[in-house]
Amino acid sequence: MTSETTPTATLPETISPARQLRETMAAARVSFTWLGVRKTLTQSQKAEAAETFGATSQYLSAAKKLLDTRCPAFQAVTAVRNRVLSYWRGMSLPYPEPGIRLIRQDQVESFNDRLVHLRGELEEAVEELDRQLPDLRQAARERLGRLYNPADYPSALRGLFLVEWDFPSVEPPDYLVQLNPALYEQERLRMVARFEEAVRLAEQAFIEEFAGLISHLVERLGGAADGKPKVFRDSAVTNLHDFFGQFRTLSVRSNAQLDELVERAQRALRGVQPQELRDSQTLRQQMTSQMSAVQSRLDELLVDRPRRRILRSNAKEEAA
Repeated sequence: MTSETTPTATLPETISPARQLRETMAAARVSFTWLGVRKTLTQSQKAEAAETFGATSQYLSAAKKLLDTRCPAFQAVTAVRNRVLSYWRGMSLPYPEPGIRLIRQDQVESFNDRLVHLRGELEEAVEELDRQLPDLRQAARERLGRLYNPADYPSALRGLFLVEWDFPSVEPPDYLVQLNPALYEQERLRMVARFEEAVRLAEQAFIEEFAGLISHLVERLGGAADGKPKVFRDSAVTNLHDFFGQFRTLSVRSNAQLDELVERAQRALRGVQPQELRDSQTLRQQMTSQMSAVQSRLDELLVDRPRRRILRSNAKEEAA
């Protein structure tokens, strides 16, 4: 996500942010099939547990944990899922339909290739977990006592941990033009409104992430904890550089104030290494002053950001 090329480079300067998204982005949907590791107790089991505390079972919620999720093999499976989600979210923008995000059209192929690779990693991790399933079941038998039920466990884990993805169309179907022009127009306007909302969601996400990173940097640079300088890790700076790359790649420049603040912070950090900030008190003070000013402006943007709007009054103008 560090490419210097933006998806808006070949588009007219007067094009709206929502239209930019429609012209340059594709919808990507990622979903998971995932084995549950908790199961609600039966009514008789809840009644027995409630009796211990003199409680009424109808007012008691209880579940048993089927597998030890701290097991390294299980954590390896979960780690692949986290990598999938991190990759998908890191290269995409939010979209107001659940489960869908927008990625650049010129990154669809690399996105697909990366998820194919991660799916292979998931399959390998599940195979290892499956080899350890007998031991995990035995450990559960010992921990659960009379709550253990062999029927709660599958004979094998293949097919129970899956990642799937597709690229759904978010445009109204062309056949509606002939079948029902009025319905097609209604769907077209709804699609326009969704992309306008997607612009707002992207702007909000960028502001919130940027504000959090700047706030963390300022907090690490200034003051002391218990009379000692606060721990300053490289990530306080490198995470901001990662954000700059993501913003440069995905932003549709819908907020001039945000653009200016990102550029200001980027100029301040250009060429500055984390070790220099540790070694130089003067540089730390200078950076704290510059970033505090950016933080103050970002706080204003957070307060002033508009409420969620599903349909704007100018939808027809944008759709034209």
